[in-house]
Amino acid sequence: MPYFLAYEQFNDLISALNALGYRCLGPQVQDGTIVFDDLTDAKQLPWGMRDAQKPGQYRLQKSELNESFAWANGPQAIKPLLFKPKESLWRVERDEEGAFTFKETLPEHKPIALIGARSCDLAGMAVQDKTLLKGQYGDQQYRWHREHLLVIAVNCSYSGGNCFCVSTKTGPKATSGYDLALTEIQNGFVVEVGSDKGRDLIDSLHCNEAEAAEIAAAAQRSIDAANMQTKRMPKDNSRALRDILMNNLDHPRWQEVAERCLSCGNCTAVCPTCFCHHQTEHPTVDGNGSVHAREWDSCFTQGHSYIHGQVVRDTTEKRYKQWLTHKLGTWWDQFDTSGCVGCGRCVTWCPVGIDLTEEMAAIAGESNVVVDKKEKDS
Repeated sequence: MPYFLAYEQFNDLISALNALGYRCLGPQVQDGTIVFDDLTDAKQLPWGMRDAQKPGQYRLQKSELNESFAWANGPQAIKPLLFKPKESLWRVERDEEGAFTFKETLPEHKPIALIGARSCDLAGMAVQDKTLLKGQYGDQQYRWHREHLLVIAVNCSYSGGNCFCVSTKTGPKATSGYDLALTEIQNGFVVEVGSDKGRDLIDSLHCNEAEAAEIAAAAQRSIDAANMQTKRMPKDNSRALRDILMNNLDHPRWQEVAERCLSCGNCTAVCPTCFCHHQTEHPTVDGNGSVHAREWDSCFTQGHSYIHGQVVRDTTEKRYKQWLTHKLGTWWDQFDTSGCVGCGRCVTWCPVGIDLTEEMAAIAGESNVVVDKKEKDS
């Protein structure tokens, strides 16, 4: 049975996580956005805030509801916690006899408890698990962060203007990947358990079982969030998009969007699944050692496709085509899944408002991607 966590018990949850040795992160308002940062008190949550999102636009505004999670998402997902923007992979040291030894470097910071991950964030984490953990050569840094992460998801009660997780089947309600999942209702949260860690945590708080009316109210919040969405991905984000893209590599839409695209890489930075990176060496001053580091990169940067003296994708059109065909098409060939989870962040944080769903509708030959409100009501 689900449990009920009252608002006044939220600080008990934070204290319990701290007692278990976790660094607790949660959503907070900073610089006009909602981001994850150290959470020590429930008062830090974005109470009464709501995000208004359109292509190329993000604004916070006060909501009539004095709730802590009445917003869709911010620019961050789980990715920056697991696949770090910059991280050391190994170091090399020279001994007294001049021989070099290579040593793997693994993180040394505290485990993290993340409060407020959305269903699309969990879907993005599942995609990155397939990308970075499968096979013989899994990423050890990612594995360490993944194994030392406790996730407390929050089911969406509100969808932003760019959300389309219903059509990608990734939300708005979390179905897996969490230790606990909260749904905010009046005066608190209905809590679902997703792991043994979550079970131990909720037991330590001595919460009451949720009543039938509370469970029904929580279910309705997810339904309401789903009904708010007006964008969708063609073909339900399925493998069929691969063939559509590959059969339309000369579609005039590629050049049309390239004339607007700035190749800034914002879309890849906020995407929960993008993993392009480059690696660099940082030698010590005395020449006796070096640190090999990985940093985020983007397929939109010109140097990312530099091979043997030339840049392979030397135009914005080629770089945009690479990004979209990989994310929605050939990702299926590599990882048996799509690289899109319907969060809409790439649409919101694109400076020129390029809409992924609109572009795919054009290439797929659909008249538009926005579901008419009258059609939804019928």
